[in-house]
Amino acid sequence: MEQDIAAQVVGLGGATDFSIWKLFLRADWVVKSVIILLIACSIFSWALIFDKIRLFKNINSSILEFEKKFWKAKSAESFNNSLPANSDDPAIQIFKSAMAELVKTKRQSSVIQSARVGRMLEIATDTEMKKVEKNFTFLATVGSTAPFIGLFGTVWGIMNSFQSIAISRNTSLAIVAPGIAEALFATALGLLAAIPAVVAYNKFNSDTQRYFSKIENFSKRFLSII
Repeated sequence: MEQDIAAQVVGLGGATDFSIWKLFLRADWVVKSVIILLIACSIFSWALIFDKIRLFKNINSSILEFEKKFWKAKSAESFNNSLPANSDDPAIQIFKSAMAELVKTKRQSSVIQSARVGRMLEIATDTEMKKVEKNFTFLATVGSTAPFIGLFGTVWGIMNSFQSIAISRNTSLAIVAPGIAEALFATALGLLAAIPAVVAYNKFNSDTQRYFSKIENFSKRFLSII
């Protein structure tokens, strides 16, 4: 360990290149592992964010069109038959589940029928909500842990810098500056990964609640006309 640090001291004594790539190359394997982990989390977070943005854009526009067509339809049965069979739209899936239960309980009393259809609406809504909220936990985890992972890389890098001072017996800033820069780079990456994840998680949670509030309102109105 001390030999590795000593070698770094020799190589870093005149280091003046503080580009991101050079900071990564000069870091030891622990800090490099932290940097790679944070970059991977950030990339997956952004891919998930763009996917959820597309999802909410589609379902928010489709729920409006769905309700508009439903209330213009001659009957619930005719509207159900006009819907695509293989659609993955949450509103369509919930409605189809309710209509399937409605057909099954057609010969039963209206009270039992309404209760069973209402229960099916709750189950279908919960199922679709879980699909929409898929991977929300990852965003929450990245948002809460990425700063601490970056901080770990920072602490480790600063420890190496202090060991470099002890080995070289030189308190020159040129000796410790590269190590500190690498350490702070890990913290910056942690924040870069965490901030978008937290913002996106809060926004998507709010969007989910608003969307399924519309579903719940439609379900109540649908039950009232059975």
